[in-house]
Amino acid sequence: MEKITFLNPEFFWLFLLMPVAIACLFWKRNQQTATLKMSSLQGFKGTDSTLAKFKPALDVLRILALSLLIIALARPRTVDISNKTKTTKGIDIVVAIDVSGSMLAKDFKPNRMEAIKRVASEFVNERPNDRIGLVVYASEAYTKSPVTSDKAVILDAINSIKYDNVLQDGTGIGMGLATAVNRLKDSKAKSKVVILLTDGVNNAGFIEPETASDIAQQYGIKVYTIGIGTNGMAESPYAIGPNGQLLFQMMKVEIDEQLMKNIAKKTGGKYFRATSNDKLVEIYNEINKLETTEIEELKFYDYDEKFRGFALLAGLLLLIEIGLRNTVYKSFI
Repeated sequence: MEKITFLNPEFFWLFLLMPVAIACLFWKRNQQTATLKMSSLQGFKGTDSTLAKFKPALDVLRILALSLLIIALARPRTVDISNKTKTTKGIDIVVAIDVSGSMLAKDFKPNRMEAIKRVASEFVNERPNDRIGLVVYASEAYTKSPVTSDKAVILDAINSIKYDNVLQDGTGIGMGLATAVNRLKDSKAKSKVVILLTDGVNNAGFIEPETASDIAQQYGIKVYTIGIGTNGMAESPYAIGPNGQLLFQMMKVEIDEQLMKNIAKKTGGKYFRATSNDKLVEIYNEINKLETTEIEELKFYDYDEKFRGFALLAGLLLLIEIGLRNTVYKSFI
């Protein structure tokens, strides 16, 4: 967007002298005006010249010309600023989300899964310069979205997460982590990160979490682990009723925190415990700050000088003023 700037704005101080210039013009005009005393003006009736009434306009032209010259000296110009950003340190991130039945527990509002979807979407929106992928897991795992810079694709993948029968119920932490690592192992990014979320203990899958974390360490992939669930009891699904609806009851929240801490420590990440919606938001905000992308911003300035128009107009007004003063109004001077 273009905006007007002035290269030499200090010349605007000259406007403080304009009252002096105006006073000088009036003083000079009074000095040049002759006075003739006559006993009667009867003989001059009807000789009043219309041109004489407009003589003060010459002074106005000169004042306008001086004002325009001051503006021209201040060098007005428009500047069009365009920005170009260049990512100097890219980060590839894979979010691995537990989608087992226990993620429908209602200790988060409306439940754990929906709370994670909302916060994960906000996290994606706040990282416009990174590539992000999505892995979901229960007893098995699969890639719901490969690592991509297309935020619309990843947001659509997050919003479509739901509990269904595609994956056998259970919690295969090793499977989820291994699948996420597989999406990142060939990445050329300067930094590779997995955000692993679960609300239980590893009880399924044929890849042990320790093995998956060893592979992550080997490929230089940092893992941030998040345990989801309040401390104590939570209203959780335990069966499906005759009408096909899930049945809920209060159940103890069990998270293998030591395993999650070990995975994070081995890979250079960090373990977090989310016990509420607000705490989950805080965790994602902290990860967002820990994993920053270096951005180089280049600004391009395109200047268009505007002083010439003011200078030419000032010159034109001066020429008109001088021309009139030495022709039409010469007899009045």
